[in-house]
Amino acid sequence: MEFAGSSAIVTGGGSGLGEATARLLAEKGLKVTILDLDAENGKRVAADIDGQFMAANVADADQVIAAVDAAVATGPLKVVVNCAGIPSLARTVGRDGTYGSAHNLDAFRKVVEVNLIGTFNVVRLAATAMSHNEADSDGARGAIINTTSIAAFDGQVGQVAYSASKGGVVGLTLPLARDLAVVGVRVNTIAPGLIDTPIYNTVPDPVEFKKNLAKDVVFPRRLGHAEEFASLAWELVSNNYMNGEVVRIDAGVRLQPK
Repeated sequence: MEFAGSSAIVTGGGSGLGEATARLLAEKGLKVTILDLDAENGKRVAADIDGQFMAANVADADQVIAAVDAAVATGPLKVVVNCAGIPSLARTVGRDGTYGSAHNLDAFRKVVEVNLIGTFNVVRLAATAMSHNEADSDGARGAIINTTSIAAFDGQVGQVAYSASKGGVVGLTLPLARDLAVVGVRVNTIAPGLIDTPIYNTVPDPVEFKKNLAKDVVFPRRLGHAEEFASLAWELVSNNYMNGEVVRIDAGVRLQPK
């Protein structure tokens, strides 16, 4: 596909993986719409890359439709990268063994709503817009990248909600690719490992914390860079023969139980 002059949406584009991806897509000549709830950072990145910011909850249909329409107004929508997501940390059974201390069900629903339902919501609406694009010689009209996590495969203690939501994103990948083949839209998923994003800078001793995280990484023994995620996202977007695949980017790490 020819991407110069077309548009892209990056959810969670105000920081971390999404920010790095939005910047790379802009370098490749796409007009990027950043969809995020963090208005301050979303507007900052959008201004830097001559893009636009749309405040939106990925699980809200009306807000996502507005963002898709805004992206289409700048050029045919050919790329979507879903990076929006929220973490979760809670054990299934509480320490005191009471029903009240069991994993909060509303908290579980919230993580699934954002990470899984939100991802699907963006895909279904963006793919609908992509279906109106002119096809290339392969019949391709667009490419979608979703983001799961190695926690989908190596979920740790306390990650039951997060791992379930990210496992759902893995499960979406192949059936979405098959569903959307009829309109010429490819779907791939990236499973990042331990990537150095701003969330790790909120702990009391970030340097020591990151060093401890990296101890089980095979090689190179460090946290990943958001730009490395973005580079993989671009390869999956630009390579017309990549479809229906889940790709780990984790330097060989396998998470321990805790």
